[in-house]
Amino acid sequence: MVQLRILAILEEQGHTKYWLYKRMDMMSYRNFQKIVENETSSIRFETLDKLSRILNVPVGELFEQTEEDNTNEQF
Repeated sequence: MVQLRILAILEEQGHTKYWLYKRMDMMSYRNFQKIVENETSSIRFETLDKLSRILNVPVGELFEQTEEDNTNEQF
């Protein structure tokens, strides 16, 4: 499963979720929270670009792949 590692990046940089939320300036706090907590199944390229620029990391560093699979889909 692919997840965003926003919380880890914020911790590494010594920033809070509130700090990031104020700089995102584009969404409701509820949607922001879902993205940060990996409770969303999709994210816009525009949002990824903005996260990358604000956190000053390449887009690829926003992601991590885990062994966990939270979906109930069977192939």
